[in-house]
Amino acid sequence: MNVRRVILDVDKALNRPTLLELATAIEKVPGVEAVNVSVTEMDMETMGTIITVEGNGIDYSELINAIEETGSVIHSVDEIAVGKRIIESIRRDE
Repeated sequence: MNVRRVILDVDKALNRPTLLELATAIEKVPGVEAVNVSVTEMDMETMGTIITVEGNGIDYSELINAIEETGSVIHSVDEIAVGKRIIESIRRDE
């Protein structure tokens, strides 16, 4: 299966890993071509992030392992795109 995009809701400790350390660990995963880490919330001890990963043939299990090895916790997989290309989601107005 050709995994092209994964969007994850991830919490990490406030100071370690740094956002750069987390992004670097993800970037080393086979198939990863781009990583975006956005901070969504912070409290006294943790930082909530949304992580978007894109590439061609992303090794999903290695991706999860790389994030967990930094000490971060994955709360949910919010999006996954597979196939020959990425289909952008279209928002439906109700």
